Amino acid sequence: MPILPSIIAWLNAKRRHRIDRFRKYPFEVQKQVLFKLLDRAKDTEWGRKYDFPTIKTLQDFRGRLPLQTYDDIKPYVRRLRDGEKDILWPGEIKWFAKSSGTTSDKSKFIPVSKEALEDCHYRGGKDVLVIYTSSHPETKIYEGKGLTLGGSCTINNYSNNSYYGDLSAILLTNIPFWADFIRTPPQKIALLDEWENKLEKITETTIKENVTNLAGVPSWNLVMIKYILKKTGKNHLLELWPNLELFIHGGVSFVPYRKQFKKVIPSESMNYMETYNASEGFFSIQDDLKRDDMLLMLDYGVFYEFIPVEELAKEAPSAYTVADVELDKNYAMIISTNGGLWRYIIGDTVVFTSLFPHKIKISGRTKHFINAFGEEIIIDNATRALKIACDKTGAVINEYTAGPVYMDDDKKGHHEWLVEFDIEPEDPDFFANSLDQALISINSDYEAKRYKSITLDKPVVRSMRKGVFYQWFAKKNKLGGQNKIPNLSNDRKYLEEILKINAEMK
Repeated sequence: MPILPSIIAWLNAKRRHRIDRFRKYPFEVQKQVLFKLLDRAKDTEWGRKYDFPTIKTLQDFRGRLPLQTYDDIKPYVRRLRDGEKDILWPGEIKWFAKSSGTTSDKSKFIPVSKEALEDCHYRGGKDVLVIYTSSHPETKIYEGKGLTLGGSCTINNYSNNSYYGDLSAILLTNIPFWADFIRTPPQKIALLDEWENKLEKITETTIKENVTNLAGVPSWNLVMIKYILKKTGKNHLLELWPNLELFIHGGVSFVPYRKQFKKVIPSESMNYMETYNASEGFFSIQDDLKRDDMLLMLDYGVFYEFIPVEELAKEAPSAYTVADVELDKNYAMIISTNGGLWRYIIGDTVVFTSLFPHKIKISGRTKHFINAFGEEIIIDNATRALKIACDKTGAVINEYTAGPVYMDDDKKGHHEWLVEFDIEPEDPDFFANSLDQALISINSDYEAKRYKSITLDKPVVRSMRKGVFYQWFAKKNKLGGQNKIPNLSNDRKYLEEILKINAEMK
């Protein structure tokens, strides 16, 4: 066995023992995480404000610290970006992961501390391979390299003290030197700003390598794969990389993309492994490829609480730890982290599919959304963008719903908007373009995915017959003021129902 795989195998065995520990003792490990976080941050501004040293129980913690959204912590984040220290987490925070914004901002800037990088994000990346190799002992994954494709990799200087960018760019910029022995392309190529140039350089570099695994968001990877195949004249990836065996994916649901990946990687031995990695932290890993759920990683410096979705709007909702959660119940996930987020409502909802070990599925968002390509369009984005389009065209909308149209062999993905107008726009194309440009200006993730239409094509707006939504409500026996069709959905269920009714109307 070559020396590098031998060392990695030894380290992996040690890590597997630690993973087994939190599988068996989840609450005990989580309790240790919480009080380690509180002790580490006791001398920060927040530690003094909420008197962290006197928090002795979980009840003290919940009673002392309020639930937080990004809008709540935004003033502190602004101070951190200006170079202030010891506010939410000890020391100076230089890195901020830029992600789609809230109702009042185009973008969020999530603090990424040294501890969050080392003990959460990088540990998660290493654990993916630990878990995979433990269940696939015959793997030859370390005999080649992993091709990791991030999103937008621009690093921006906010001030002399702080930098912001896509999480993947931050991870690549800070990655340990030894990682280049097991990954490709080189950092200087991975961090190129211009997408077409980066694809060209990735192709030139990686076709010479023994690539055994891919990692990234499915939509971006499909774009890259199709580019490489076209450039090399190959029919599928195995002609280039015959030892390819694993795709590590996350960010969006893999379901719509699975069929396309099987076309470009026609191998029954190809494996697909899901992770749940967000700007706020690395949370879970699919540890059994025969199941579609993920193991909640409990020792990454993240303390979890879970609020039943139906209670989230209450003034004092019940919050549960891993010791108290139930199977098949929809929870909003709350996190306290080694990046200085305290009782932070991340916005995702999860369902537990297993206890001991604790496994989850991502069930959605706390609000309606579209995130089929990593664009994270929320209701507020849609409302504001539609108002801009209506103001520009004189159109008036009665009702609407929108969802994704997924990528096909020769077609890019896009959004489809079904709109019942009270007053139709005189120029439908101008309305659609106005909607598109408004979303680009409002949501930075949508803007990135729409860049030169590489990943996401412009939206299609379809005018529906008058009364189509009323007919939908009638068919569902939901006529009444309290019933609503979801304006945004991450699948096509509602779109197909409305399109069918529209076709039947005369």
